[in-house]
Amino acid sequence: MEGDIANLGQFLGAGLAAMGSGIAALGVGNVAGNFLAGALRNPSAANSQTATLFIGIAFAEALGIFSFLVALLLMFAV
Repeated sequence: MEGDIANLGQFLGAGLAAMGSGIAALGVGNVAGNFLAGALRNPSAANSQTATLFIGIAFAEALGIFSFLVALLLMFAV
């Protein structure tokens, strides 16, 4: 009985941690959407903001990868 409750908590925590991957996808969409909105308003400034776009996407994806790693650790290492 105690092992079942521990496994339930383990998989519940892993599922909650895995939600961060989906939230990271929303963050990437938000970054890209705001970049496109700004680029359509001022096309001449879009070239100077491309590096900022890629940095923002990289940070958002890194958070998704970290949450995926935490989910894997909770499922298999704990």
